[in-house]
Amino acid sequence: MQGKILPIARLNVTESVTRELRNLIVDGRLPAGERINEVQVAQQLGVSRTPLREALARLAQEGALRSTPGIGYFVRELTLEEFEQLYSIRPLLDPEALRLAGLPPRDRLERLQKLNSRMEKAREANAVIDLDDAWHLELIRDCPNQVLIELIQHFSLRTRRYEIALMREQKNVSVSVANHRAIMAALRRRDLEAAIAALRVNLASGRAPIVEWLTTRQTPRRRSKPA
Repeated sequence: MQGKILPIARLNVTESVTRELRNLIVDGRLPAGERINEVQVAQQLGVSRTPLREALARLAQEGALRSTPGIGYFVRELTLEEFEQLYSIRPLLDPEALRLAGLPPRDRLERLQKLNSRMEKAREANAVIDLDDAWHLELIRDCPNQVLIELIQHFSLRTRRYEIALMREQKNVSVSVANHRAIMAALRRRDLEAAIAALRVNLASGRAPIVEWLTTRQTPRRRSKPA
């Protein structure tokens, strides 16, 4: 296994292990195709096998790992093709959920504002994404279609490992925060259609930076191949 892994703090152990492994995958310190050596990783992180296995199961659900029965977990590659397929779905789902939810009450707008303020102040990518996910779920809380909400939650998990690269850059966080403000401003005007349009802009705004990051990430590997 490449790179050095440092022991993690014992707060919420499973969540901490999940985040650390996700970061290692995004950074390439756990390379695509590598089999996770559970004994070695547990020792390096300073945790028992139980929270590690729980974390591996979460990451497999996200699509970051591939599980092979009787063999173990393998790191799945971050690809432009998968990203394009995943990222095009949320702009279809969330606007419809907001349309079904309708205009939120004033107290919900206040909660949205507080979440957005916390997101603006956060400096760690995983924390930013947690707050962003919470903001979007709060926005559509009144959607009566529970299956639609579950689909949105599923795709937010599937895109998480790509969005870490996005939210590590404060300029991208600032864009998302500004987009949220535009959505809330429309809702305060009681203009649902404008809010839905602003939500589509928000959900599409991360595409270009992530595509650029993926392209840069994949280019050295292509160049290293013999002609």
